[in-house]
Amino acid sequence: MNIQLPDGSTRNLNDGATAFDLAMDIGEGLARAVVAATVNGQTRDLSVELSDGDTVSLITEKSEDALDVIRHSTAHLLAMAVQEVFPAAQVTIGPVIEDGFFYDFAFERPFTPEDLKVIEAKMKEISKRKLDIRRQVWSRDDAIKHFEALGEHYKAKLIARIPQGEDVSLYQQGEWSDLCRGPHVPNTSKLKHFKLMRVAGAYWEGNAENEQLQRIYGTAWASKDDLQAYLVRLEEAEKRDHRKLAKKLDLFHLQEEAPGMIFWHPKGWKIWQVVENEIRSIMQVNGYQEIKTPQVVDRKLWEKSGHWEKFRDDMFTTSTENREYAIKPMNCPCHIQVYNQSLHSYRDLPLRLAEFGSCHRNEPSGTLHGLMRLRNFVQDDAHIFCAENQIQGEVSDFIDLVYATYKKFGFEEVIIFVSDRPEQRVGTDEQWDKAESALYEALNAKGIAYGLNPGEGAFYGPKIEFSLKDCLGRVWQCGTIQVDFSMPGRLGAEYTGQDDKKHTPVMLHRAVLGSLERFIGILIEEYEGKFPFWLAPTQVVACNISESQDDYIAEITEKMRLAGFRAESDLRNEKVGYKVRAHTLERVPFILVAGDREKEENTVSVRTRGGDDLGVMTVDAWIAEMQNMQNKYL
Repeated sequence: MNIQLPDGSTRNLNDGATAFDLAMDIGEGLARAVVAATVNGQTRDLSVELSDGDTVSLITEKSEDALDVIRHSTAHLLAMAVQEVFPAAQVTIGPVIEDGFFYDFAFERPFTPEDLKVIEAKMKEISKRKLDIRRQVWSRDDAIKHFEALGEHYKAKLIARIPQGEDVSLYQQGEWSDLCRGPHVPNTSKLKHFKLMRVAGAYWEGNAENEQLQRIYGTAWASKDDLQAYLVRLEEAEKRDHRKLAKKLDLFHLQEEAPGMIFWHPKGWKIWQVVENEIRSIMQVNGYQEIKTPQVVDRKLWEKSGHWEKFRDDMFTTSTENREYAIKPMNCPCHIQVYNQSLHSYRDLPLRLAEFGSCHRNEPSGTLHGLMRLRNFVQDDAHIFCAENQIQGEVSDFIDLVYATYKKFGFEEVIIFVSDRPEQRVGTDEQWDKAESALYEALNAKGIAYGLNPGEGAFYGPKIEFSLKDCLGRVWQCGTIQVDFSMPGRLGAEYTGQDDKKHTPVMLHRAVLGSLERFIGILIEEYEGKFPFWLAPTQVVACNISESQDDYIAEITEKMRLAGFRAESDLRNEKVGYKVRAHTLERVPFILVAGDREKEENTVSVRTRGGDDLGVMTVDAWIAEMQNMQNKYL
């Protein structure tokens, strides 16, 4: 039979040959490195029999496509090891996740860190056994009986949901087997570079009313170097955890009395104000008008907008005087109310309304995570009311705005995805065609590469999502622009066209940062609290050597403040070396020191948080230097 390879060449194999036979036919070196194959676009085991005309791509350990196969196989390795160490444990599900995998177990007690060490050692032992991993096809009913006989009640429940008469696939390694679609590596010896990370509680099927399970998280990689690099990245991420840095730098805190809501401290709020004012300045330059809308709005508005039907469970509600209200989860319906207070013509469009809108969403407590996932957050939200023929131009301008803004905050790499029409949607196909075309054309005109999330658009329109990559290679989805033909009409928005007839405007929902809290969390971790000069909550601290310089330090601090800088004095009765070290640990960009000589000469000694001594300069010269640093950013 003839097999097509990715480079366009072909290989002639005997009937019944497998993907592994193809690898051997090409070369033994490749056969040793291959872990799976892509056959006609589908990832399959190496044991899959090929057919004449198949297009086959072999997946080696060095291929990105290999990682999912390796991780899924390592999840099975984990499950087998757990049951060899703890025979009473039942296995449930074990999917691949970002950078690794997890497996949930039903066991009489929680697993401990010491248990993980024993389990990991057992996994390494099983790997060295070089057990072949084979796919088997069973009837549904036989598989149920098999797992029930083993006491694997959870597996039996999963299989029982498969329609009667259908077959199921099991994967066997040694005497141990598990229900799985596959594919898997051919042999346990392919699984060498893994580590168990942590254990957590989980509920069967994610339902808090069901049984409590034990979830073991792990990571697996194709090489020792890749595993080590990942562990180093994790260690670095741990050092940069914004929650730990917030405590260390006195930025904010959370407490049980207000779950998922932030108590900002003075230094953290200074960062907030700098970020907010920066976005406000950008909005003003780009023709946005800032507004402010209520926090609590009658449920009737949310019913008209469609949010009550779709987001009711995520909304906080309250009532008074026999009326039910919702604390707003988003700003768009309120922005239409502002638009509707005036008559508009085509000459008024596009109309850009912006708001730093405080939103509340009833997120599950288990998903809350510092600044990254909250119940109360502020969006740098705006809505552009425009005519259909203005969509592409507004989208194009917004793309430029996003790139420029991220660059100001130090992020150069932006990743873009377009989410197009979902199956359940409102509006006509013609409207969707126009909306999607405007997004594609704006990106293509700029030569910007983008990915596609098929069917992931909002029910009212497609969207572009903007993600940034930080210094550790992590990707954070932040900005978005969505095209909405639906909500303006539902809420009665109109404008008079050139034909003197009433038309419904298109509304573009857009945000650059998304949640300000989340973006600040990203900034804290990106810079490890060592913010650039323009963004630092305290830009400079002036320290005295003795009490005789107190008045001089207060004077120069006030002078720096009047020049527009966030300056502080440190007049504590401590040695100057102690003060310099303390402010270095607080990540203050510049530390000034003055003794009697500096006071007499109207100078200061300037040091950086990195330990550099910039020498002695006059106060005016130093202020001019700070202005230069600020101007470089601006």
